[in-house]
Amino acid sequence: MKSSEFGLEIPFGGKIMTANFDGGSLSSDAGLLLLREVDKKLGLTSRLAGCVNDGRDCNRVKVTIAEMLCQRVMGIAAGYEDCNDHDTLKSDPMLKLASGRAPISGDDLASQPTLSRFENSVSSTELWRMEEVLLELFIIGQRGKKISRLVIDADATDDPAHGQQEFEFFHGFYGCHCFLPLLVYVTADDGKQELVTSVLRPGNVHASHRLISVLKRLVPKLAEAFPDAQIVFRGDAGMALPAVYDFCEDAGIYYVVSLPKNSRLLELGCDIMRDALAIYEETGENVRRFGEFRYAAQSWRHERRVVMKAEVMSKGQNPRFVATNILEMPDADLYEFYVDRGDVENRIKELKDDLLSGRTSCHSFLANQFRLILHSAAFVLMQALRKLLAGTSFANAQVSTLRTRLLKVGARVRETTRRIWLMMPTSYPLQELWMCVVSRLGLARV
Repeated sequence: MKSSEFGLEIPFGGKIMTANFDGGSLSSDAGLLLLREVDKKLGLTSRLAGCVNDGRDCNRVKVTIAEMLCQRVMGIAAGYEDCNDHDTLKSDPMLKLASGRAPISGDDLASQPTLSRFENSVSSTELWRMEEVLLELFIIGQRGKKISRLVIDADATDDPAHGQQEFEFFHGFYGCHCFLPLLVYVTADDGKQELVTSVLRPGNVHASHRLISVLKRLVPKLAEAFPDAQIVFRGDAGMALPAVYDFCEDAGIYYVVSLPKNSRLLELGCDIMRDALAIYEETGENVRRFGEFRYAAQSWRHERRVVMKAEVMSKGQNPRFVATNILEMPDADLYEFYVDRGDVENRIKELKDDLLSGRTSCHSFLANQFRLILHSAAFVLMQALRKLLAGTSFANAQVSTLRTRLLKVGARVRETTRRIWLMMPTSYPLQELWMCVVSRLGLARV
């Protein structure tokens, strides 16, 4: 049944309640107005669009590259990750407005077939340029600030595949057919983890695949932009490779990387664990002790500092090891610094669960990489929106909460010769929060 044919009638208090989809120029996403202004301030979608060459006949183009890219990114941010949704969303007045078109008098945006052709037309060179944009925006956002330390966090995550996409393979650790994206975040002194790289990789590669090439691109640019900042690479055991340590040392940056347990590490740390066991036997309470020693695997070019956490709990022993070239930081402080990378995993969950970055269902691998970048761009916009809420109860709200409370606001849209009217519910409970964002964007009416 088509939506235009849908209708129901329900008795209600002596009247008949009728529901259908003929409301006209209404939208459930008035908050895209805020996201549009955030995007204008960052220049994100326009920069990404500038990376793509439009080879179409200009005399027959109805929707520009910039409009299509903005349409997809705004749609993802609003919760419409499926390209098929745009067969009807193309007429949504707020999505049209957010993409740069007049909400009523402007022509419809691109349909699903047009967007799909667009997604499959982007080349590897253009995708590489788009990755550069994410890093450039981070650097621009930190300019003028005194940065003492930049932390680079890299992590692999699974992206399950359910068709016959190029380079999807079975991965034994995750137990499914998938891709294995590499996500890289950089954290400055403000403690905000910002996405600077999202690389789609085949599903049968090692967790550290392409990490060195990504670091070779990121580190020189960060070092040039922030010459006085200490740069630290932080990674879990999937990044524990000699080539990673060697690169960091040769590049003049620090690293803090978790080491997988082995018999030699346990032997070297036995005294630290013995002390922890003695305290546990005496007190019966959970114990954490820290210590360090020098260690070199056969594949390492020299010994390195290894910090150990010796933990004893009712469930047993829980030893952990971290390799680093930071020498002056105390054992416990360095281990806690490593543990802080757990907050980056929350950002990954937002990208995967709230913005559904796993919608890599195109057949072409490059098209799926493009989709990952589109979802990453939506995350960058939502994170920029979250920054505008500093000092409010939503300063640390998840992307899903920001969408529900700020973007999903119903509105009737009306357009006249001189004005565009967005009439939102008088009963909307977060009007003050909305106006806080408007004010910080410099849009408040004086």
